[in-house]
Amino acid sequence: MIKKMKVGSLFAGIGGIDLAFEQAGFEIAWANEIDSDACKTYRANFPNTLLIEDDVRNFNAECLPAIDVLTAGFPCQSFSVCGKQKGFADDRGNLFFEIMRIADRTNPSVIFLENVANLTEHDNGKTFNIIHNELAGRGYIIRYIVADACDYGIPQHRTRTYILAFNNITVADNYCFPEKVELKKHITDVIDMSVKANENLYYDINSREYQKLSAFIDDCNQIYRFSDYGIQKSRDGISFTLKANMGTWYNRIPIIKDKFGIRKVTPEECLALMGFPKEFKFGDIPEKSKYKQCGNSVVVPVIKRIAIEVKIS
Repeated sequence: MIKKMKVGSLFAGIGGIDLAFEQAGFEIAWANEIDSDACKTYRANFPNTLLIEDDVRNFNAECLPAIDVLTAGFPCQSFSVCGKQKGFADDRGNLFFEIMRIADRTNPSVIFLENVANLTEHDNGKTFNIIHNELAGRGYIIRYIVADACDYGIPQHRTRTYILAFNNITVADNYCFPEKVELKKHITDVIDMSVKANENLYYDINSREYQKLSAFIDDCNQIYRFSDYGIQKSRDGISFTLKANMGTWYNRIPIIKDKFGIRKVTPEECLALMGFPKEFKFGDIPEKSKYKQCGNSVVVPVIKRIAIEVKIS
């Protein structure tokens, strides 16, 4: 029997990266997450994984099981074009160095990082250079890709930077990121328009929002949402990027027109657009936290395909 490679997970969130690595044949040895609602969802889906609910700055991995891979979908707001882009001048951006601190203690063979597409360009490339130099200074060889989820079989435009750092040059040289695949699924393959959702998700036909949406919606195969620039419409049956602000501003939740009316998509449908399996479930948390968790998570099948090619010798 082949021994499974063990993963330590930082900034685990609801476990999207962990699920992808688990599906790729890895074992999640332990995980760390600070958000209490995210921890509830994580525990609901990974009951046998040791989850340390604490600030990563307090995290001590020395007494935990040894790992082969360290993963981290570290906070992206500091680098995103949608944020203030303060980078390492932001406390959240500085959390990257906590990953390095824990890498020094756990000595993983591979480090996997996920962040926004803008990471490579932020501050004229200086941010990415710092990340590269921190990893290279520890003897890691870096490979990375900037990939859109819709190029890997998921009907959502979600472009992210994926970094793999190997401590073995032969392994690094033999690694290949997955090739793009033809998109065969679209929004209506993921969201069932024939099933009525909870009544409270539908817009009242007498409301101002309903009148605006009704006049604008011209294609029931697309997804819509209110934005700073008016109503936004998807193209080609591919969802726009799901954002964490769905949990802060209720009017930013994506919208569809089904056979029963015009409504917001459910948190479960958001998970489906992120490639999570149907059996994945939320913890006992508020609705707004569910939406936030979806926007903060990762596209599982993309990371699974990246992880499945990782072979540590």
